[in-house]
Amino acid sequence: MAYNTLTEEEKYVILNKGTERSFTGKFWDHKENGMYTCRQCNAELFPSNAKFDSGTGWPSFDDAVEGAVTEVPDADGRRIEIVCANCGGHLGHVFKGERMTEKSTRHCVNSISLDFIPKEQ
Repeated sequence: MAYNTLTEEEKYVILNKGTERSFTGKFWDHKENGMYTCRQCNAELFPSNAKFDSGTGWPSFDDAVEGAVTEVPDADGRRIEIVCANCGGHLGHVFKGERMTEKSTRHCVNSISLDFIPKEQ
């Protein structure tokens, strides 16, 4: 399967499980209606109505498209990594039980791991 060409910075995060600096990504304060997709393979990941302001500086979502995101325990056992179920690209981490939303789930995602498709008016 052919994937999108990634920049060196995108490779660092998506392929090598890096993290972008908080409050620097293009989507942390993005409020448009639409669908967030995987930067590497274009799979639909997070609907914009699941996005909320967690105050962390990274895009945060309390829900994902069903079956689109896979949870993988980090090697240190302290956090749960989230990856694109389609291509395995690193997205960020998921935190549960924080009570920031009714679903009490926060998918904390690197903007650089995402693209966005605006909802047609």
